Amino acid sequence: MPRARRGLTVSALTLVILFGAGGTGLAAPPPPPNPSDSDINSSKAEANAKAGEVGRLTNQLAQAEQKLSQLQDDVELKQEEANKALVDLQSAQDAAAQAENDAKAARTEADAASAAIEKARADLKTFAAASFQQGSTVGSLSAYLSADSPKDMLARAQLLDAVGGDRLNALDRLQQAQTEKSNKDAAARKAAEIAQQKQDAARQAKASADSAQSAAIAAQDSQASQNTQLEKNKSDVEQQLYAAQAKVNGLQGQRQRYQDWLAEKQREDDERARQAALGSSGGGGRPASKPASGPAGSSIEAVIARALSKIGLPYAWGGGNASGPTRGIRDGGVADRYGDYNKIGFDCSGLMIYAFAGVTSLPHYSGYQYTSGRRVPLSQMRRGDMLFWGGAGGIHHVALYLGGGQMIEAPQSGLRVRIAPVRYGGIMPYATRLIG
Repeated sequence: MPRARRGLTVSALTLVILFGAGGTGLAAPPPPPNPSDSDINSSKAEANAKAGEVGRLTNQLAQAEQKLSQLQDDVELKQEEANKALVDLQSAQDAAAQAENDAKAARTEADAASAAIEKARADLKTFAAASFQQGSTVGSLSAYLSADSPKDMLARAQLLDAVGGDRLNALDRLQQAQTEKSNKDAAARKAAEIAQQKQDAARQAKASADSAQSAAIAAQDSQASQNTQLEKNKSDVEQQLYAAQAKVNGLQGQRQRYQDWLAEKQREDDERARQAALGSSGGGGRPASKPASGPAGSSIEAVIARALSKIGLPYAWGGGNASGPTRGIRDGGVADRYGDYNKIGFDCSGLMIYAFAGVTSLPHYSGYQYTSGRRVPLSQMRRGDMLFWGGAGGIHHVALYLGGGQMIEAPQSGLRVRIAPVRYGGIMPYATRLIG
């Protein structure tokens, strides 16, 4: 028995040497980095500053977009005014052409009337001369003396009087017609002159409308250029914000992993102390098994760290699985136009599959992911919850909540995995919680 007791004592001493306080490094891995509070607070301050700058640029961009919208309305108004001026000009040109044709016709009629009068005057002169030469002028003595009888003389007198009167009446009518046609000609020329003035005014209005339209378009183009620059500046600062937020999250993740390491180390130290106590008291049996812990990557911080590690990768519809990004697939529509089938990346639900791979296996459909865990009201959402967007037609988008009003998402074709403010338009009333 003494020998046996001595053997147990040696064994206990060996356990103390192997598992005691001085030998913890043999069982526990080296400690992960433990960022200081100063490092974390400094990175938070940097992120807050970038967030403030993004907010300022967002406000500027919103105002610029409102101004651009107003300029677009002005362009459309000026375009319609130019169209109106064009129609008015065409109408004025048609009216001027018609008035000119009317004036030409009136002048032709007046000229014809003048020619008819001249001819009638010539005929009257010829008649008078012939009557005088033949002695048949109205009232001439030879016209009466050459008659065979008093009755014949009376008839000849009436005939000559009628012929002379008709010619004189015809001349009067022609002169009256000439006066009317001259008046008509004058009115037509006046109408043509007014129509020409209206045409000139319409042409000037068209030129002014065209000039105003060009100025409006130039102003719109200038504003659009400013908006593009603002959008670029905002995008650049957003990228800096995402990097700063990722740094914060990375430091917080390191802190969490360090605390997890401390807790694990404490459990191991406690177990070794227990084993040493059992050895020194002569207890037998196998060492107690190590307390079970969750699978690798099962903590909220591990999930978030996995998602954050993919910031900047392209959106690819149908892309992403538990192992990482994959090639997108064809959708016969928008994704194909962006060439998603040629990109290696994630879609929104694919990013969630990868992030939660250490927790559970998620289906590659945001609608099923919505019902994959415990649903909590948005007012109670917390870091690590999934947020969803949709409506009566179903769920169409999912993102991972980071806390502080921020989320990480694979947004849409043409964009990249990013951190963004939570959008509340169209958001579903519940978040889905898979951890805790």
